[in-house]
Amino acid sequence: MTAVDQLLSVRNVEQRFTARGTGGLKSGVVHAVSNVSFDIRAGETLGVVGETGSGKSTLARAILQSPRPQSGEVVFEGAELTRLRRRALVAARKNLQMVFQDPFGSLNPRWRVTDLVEEPLAGFGVRGVARRQARVRELLELVGLDPDTHGRRRPRELSGGQCQRVAIARALALNPALIICDEAVSSLDVLIQAQVLNLFEQLRRELGVSYLFISHDLALVRQVSDRVAVMHLGQLVEIGPAQGLYQRPLHPYTAALLDSIPGLDPVTGRARRPAPLPGEPPSPLHPPSGCRFRTRCPLAQQRCADEEPALRELAPGQQVACHFPLDQQGSPFRDAKAS
Repeated sequence: MTAVDQLLSVRNVEQRFTARGTGGLKSGVVHAVSNVSFDIRAGETLGVVGETGSGKSTLARAILQSPRPQSGEVVFEGAELTRLRRRALVAARKNLQMVFQDPFGSLNPRWRVTDLVEEPLAGFGVRGVARRQARVRELLELVGLDPDTHGRRRPRELSGGQCQRVAIARALALNPALIICDEAVSSLDVLIQAQVLNLFEQLRRELGVSYLFISHDLALVRQVSDRVAVMHLGQLVEIGPAQGLYQRPLHPYTAALLDSIPGLDPVTGRARRPAPLPGEPPSPLHPPSGCRFRTRCPLAQQRCADEEPALRELAPGQQVACHFPLDQQGSPFRDAKAS
């Protein structure tokens, strides 16, 4: 990827939090995001998947500098966000927006829809009430809401899908180059999910918007993403083109995630039951040495405990952080269950 192609470049980002126990005493450090690096091209959708607690949302907030990461670089449109002061950072965020998981919690319940969508326009100095109102109507129509019908309503008077459309309209108000979707459709029913996903794709085609799409739904991520990044316990363990990664995962953890999806056996046509991961997830307060997945990996050896694996490219565009990556022999978890 050339510098011209790069919209967002994340390098060696680390985010840690102090955990406090009884009486407010420090009980340890949570390693939420550890040495994560990736790029997003202009017009691309990068999906991020992983178990709950893998650091997906923390990574999104680190990119937004809310809060700033402890170390690493976040370069967006050529600007190093971690070094920007307040006014410069606010200006950079004009082109970097976020759609949150809870469509009701992300909107002020006392404001009307038109006020919610107009807020970023007023905040970034778009002058003229008539100009802002015209832009609000345009945005509401773009996301499939009638300004005359829905504009004067408050969030409590809308459905979940309508609220999420309002949040998307607000995120699009300033014509951002990148939108971070943090579980943006997880709280919606299947039909509304499909409508919102179709809207995202339409906006990408028409406006050239890029997305960082965070979700725990692997099937959904495959549907919308050009590339997929897999996170485990704060680390990036695999990244590559969506089709290649889903057809031939290289990391045992990626294979385990895919095995957790119910489906049909392609050979017998029978229902395939999920193959659960053995053991308990390690604590982010005390992550294992070396590879953080080794305590649940059937392929783990002493090297996995002694040496932390680095990302390396083993297939075109597909990188994996594993000392003993998978071949075409299938999932080690299903093999272990069968034996």
